[in-house]
Amino acid sequence: MSSTTSDVHRPRPSAGTTAKAPAPRQRWRLRLGGHQPIGMLFVSPYLVYLAAIFVYPLGFAVWMSFHDYFFTAPGVQVDRPFVGLDNYTTVLTDPDVWRSFLNIAVFLVINVPLTAVGSLVLANALNKKLPFRSFFRTAYYIPYITASVAVVGVWLFLFNSDGLVNQALGPLAPSPSWLVNSHLAMPVVAIFVAWKQLGFFVVLYLSALQNVPQELYESAAIDGAGRLRMFRSITVPAVRPATLLVLILATITGANLFTEPYLLTSGGGPDGATTSPVLLMYQRGLQQGHPDEAAAIGVILVVLITAISLVYRRLVERD
Repeated sequence: MSSTTSDVHRPRPSAGTTAKAPAPRQRWRLRLGGHQPIGMLFVSPYLVYLAAIFVYPLGFAVWMSFHDYFFTAPGVQVDRPFVGLDNYTTVLTDPDVWRSFLNIAVFLVINVPLTAVGSLVLANALNKKLPFRSFFRTAYYIPYITASVAVVGVWLFLFNSDGLVNQALGPLAPSPSWLVNSHLAMPVVAIFVAWKQLGFFVVLYLSALQNVPQELYESAAIDGAGRLRMFRSITVPAVRPATLLVLILATITGANLFTEPYLLTSGGGPDGATTSPVLLMYQRGLQQGHPDEAAAIGVILVVLITAISLVYRRLVERD
């Protein structure tokens, strides 16, 4: 009876009462370590790897971009004075730098939508019960894991002046040919990269489609919705997080374009039409001996890609 009475008269918090806010030190501890600080112990090896492979090189590149930096023999100590924004002024007034960023903009305008739309359509088709579905899934993924040099050899065979594509087109073949045409070279490179990496993004979309409830499609079919309507009203909204990831990864990959124009167009030709910022960084930093200018180009590229990724996130979340 006493226990019952004590329970009845025990004060209870009112409905509008909230839990006590954590102290400032506790808030910082939760923000850094989370509710399970031991998790930081498990992720610490990756954090060390991330710091050594990405954070330190990026910080060193930023430092280089503000100094008169040049390569020397190992062990030689030389003065590398602080020059402020001189390297940025040099690269931002260089028409070759502006053209490289314009080239990569053309590449991204073609490559990113083609990659996102193509991979989503293929993933949606391969997610259904089709004959030889496993074969097609493997076939689309093989180009992604194949060495770029081998795949580039195939495309050179196809798009050379006397390649199979021109032979098939006959009098409709462009002149000059695809990879030596200043207007067509970068679109060909963009299509090549989209084709090569399509399998990876198909896998991302396939994993997202596995989480879409089939009941939604069944209900829509009962209501009379067609396949196109279900794709637009169910599939596309359901895979929106995967779409954001695909857009960001495709943009980052495209911004780091180097191997494809270097191999397909012999180092950024014709006349610099396929020179990307990363390829220009290689030429300025290693071939011409101006690593400080190359670092400035890299920092500008990182800022631009970060801004584009934030715009993607805002647009996808708003939709």
